[in-house]
Amino acid sequence: MLKTLKTDFQIIFDRDPAARNWLEVLVCYPGLQAILLHRFAHWLFVLGLPFFPRLISHVSRFFTGIEIHPGATLGKGVFIDHGMGIVIGETAIVGDFSLIYQGVTLGGTGKETGKRHPTVGENVVIGAGAKVLGNILLGSNVRVGAGSVVLRDVPSDCTIVGVPGRIVYRGGAKVDPLDHARLPDSEAQAIRYLVDRIESLEQEVERLRQSSPNVPTHESDTTDCCHLRDKAIEQFLDGTTVSKNG
Repeated sequence: MLKTLKTDFQIIFDRDPAARNWLEVLVCYPGLQAILLHRFAHWLFVLGLPFFPRLISHVSRFFTGIEIHPGATLGKGVFIDHGMGIVIGETAIVGDFSLIYQGVTLGGTGKETGKRHPTVGENVVIGAGAKVLGNILLGSNVRVGAGSVVLRDVPSDCTIVGVPGRIVYRGGAKVDPLDHARLPDSEAQAIRYLVDRIESLEQEVERLRQSSPNVPTHESDTTDCCHLRDKAIEQFLDGTTVSKNG
């Protein structure tokens, strides 16, 4: 137990560049405080003690904004960053060295009994606001994009984004868990493909018109065309923001 608590403490310095000294981390990091209180509550829960584990969980939620049911199982080195709004259900299992951001829910999907919450592997990163629901398995080294909703199993070494969550990357390459900028934008990629296809079809129609001069041209055919080089489309597909000047 002491070794686990030491790992919980040390992982914060490894993953949070804002962590400056041990006193600041111990007093001012609600994620660490919630985990420490949970480990005590979980120990009482496993002993079968009624009421008090839930009371400790409730007090922890009041002071930290993080709700972890005392029945949930957390591995060593789990890091809850910021943490406000996190909910971890009774039968959830979180593997070693996983990283969970604010607003994450590891919840159920109904009134099932038994194992009804997710099982999360080791070294998993769950982005802010993501929801992982039901008795599903996230393999080790999985990365869940912010705001995603995951409803089915995800194999190890995958990246999943979207609503509902879709696997957009498979592979074993080790990625920095703090490097969120490398998450792919699957919606933009799909739209880019469609725009490319529309442009290709428009060019083909124009070639057919030039080869058949008797084909009438309608005014609507020459206006409001979609071009990949249009500024608004380029800005969306490249993930840029429109400046105040235009």
